[in-house]
Amino acid sequence: MIKSMTGYGKAAVEIAGKKLTVEIKTLNSKQLDTGLKLPGCLRDQEPELRNMISRKLERGKVDLLITADAGSDLNSVGIDLPLAKKYYAELSSLSGELRIDRPPDILSLVMKMPDVLQTRRDEITPEQIDLFLQAVSEALEITDQFRIAEGRILEEDMLKRVHTILQFLDRIEPFEKGRMEEMRNKLMVDFRNLSRDLNSPAPDQNRFEQELIYYLEKLDITEEKVRLLKHCQFFLECLSEDQSQGKKLGFITQEMGREINTIGSKANHAGIQKIVVQMKDELEKIKEQLGNIL
Repeated sequence: MIKSMTGYGKAAVEIAGKKLTVEIKTLNSKQLDTGLKLPGCLRDQEPELRNMISRKLERGKVDLLITADAGSDLNSVGIDLPLAKKYYAELSSLSGELRIDRPPDILSLVMKMPDVLQTRRDEITPEQIDLFLQAVSEALEITDQFRIAEGRILEEDMLKRVHTILQFLDRIEPFEKGRMEEMRNKLMVDFRNLSRDLNSPAPDQNRFEQELIYYLEKLDITEEKVRLLKHCQFFLECLSEDQSQGKKLGFITQEMGREINTIGSKANHAGIQKIVVQMKDELEKIKEQLGNIL
């Protein structure tokens, strides 16, 4: 089962008559990168929230946002009356001493003074915290299901591309049948022509055949084809496993790329090299998809 690292989940909960919305967005990342935006009264829950995210989502860039509906803010604003009265008395006394005929609006000045307006954090009971964590758990589950659904789309695409690579691999065989014999004949003709041009005696036929076989073995791509087939089969097996295997699949594609490159470098045949280019194109598209897989 493949999971995408792209996901979205949302849940809501009502606490003390105030509605909170839990929203989770995830994107691809090599490691778990968590960003939290919480009301002040829920800051104490940050360690638990990070643990929940780590257990459920494992990897990716995760943004968790807790918002309160309009008029439902968990933080209330109050006025420090003793401090406000003290500021008012002092400003009034100052106006009198300075003999200001039209003193400014002292009350508006008082309200702008430091610490007059205070934000109070509402207390949250353990029962309310449990409700909140349940909403977070629900949003995480929705996000996980979103990732699974996205993963199915990616899986189908990669399955198609791996099978396409296997089809290209089969298309190499017709080119191979006469390839080695053609190369053998060409080398023999070239060598004879060179010997004639240099007026040198004909080489020992047995030694020439030995050297020719050694050279042609270096151009043989049978082992590379077998290894590429095995890598493709292993890739398909990992796709069907219960856990998402993004990193392992990435390692397998590296091995697939090595075999494809070697086939291309040893082929020395225009038809095979064209097929190699097409296989590389499919493999690069698979690698792009793997970048977003858990």
